[in-house]
Amino acid sequence: MNKNEKFVITINRELGSGGRTIGEILAHKLGVSFYDKALIKALEEKYNLTAEEIEKMRGREIRWWEGFKRIAGIGEGMVDSRSCLAEYGKEPDVLTTENVFKAETEILHEIAEVESCVIAGRCGFFVFRNHPNHLSVLVHAPMAYRVARVAAKKNISEEEARSIIEKVDKMRENYVKRFTGTSRYEARNYDLVFNAEGKTEEQIADQILAYIE
Repeated sequence: MNKNEKFVITINRELGSGGRTIGEILAHKLGVSFYDKALIKALEEKYNLTAEEIEKMRGREIRWWEGFKRIAGIGEGMVDSRSCLAEYGKEPDVLTTENVFKAETEILHEIAEVESCVIAGRCGFFVFRNHPNHLSVLVHAPMAYRVARVAAKKNISEEEARSIIEKVDKMRENYVKRFTGTSRYEARNYDLVFNAEGKTEEQIADQILAYIE
């Protein structure tokens, strides 16, 4: 990947591995925007970004994303999806339709054409598999590590944390298999694979930067 040209970095991650935070840190270090499921879903719902509506927007502007960012009030640099009020641990993937997936894919492709960015989730490894300047990353960790992190972050019991993780793992894997025909655990889908245990998010972000350099 050449960071001196327009690029896209995609990060797939297991819940509790710290992958989302790694993506945020990486985006900050690179000075580019960070996008994840929470933001994309919130944009779709708030602004009715169906595949059909995107086609209409594309007809009005060659680069409709730039105009949309102005309308939606999304500034340059870091995009904080937490402002979209997405609730941690609730996964809408099971309800995703072919049309919604198509709309998400259109949004992601348009974003990547307009600006360099870091994208977490949303089958990014598959959506950008033919992108000429794409780096694909997977962040995973042992279950015990993930359970401890989620329990601490949500202030819940380890039993509750494990239940959430198992549910989310199943839903995310079903989502990926449905729309890509492969598993999100297939290492051949990624350029870099990290086990997060024993490392900080900052250290993994720095290792990704070192690889880019």
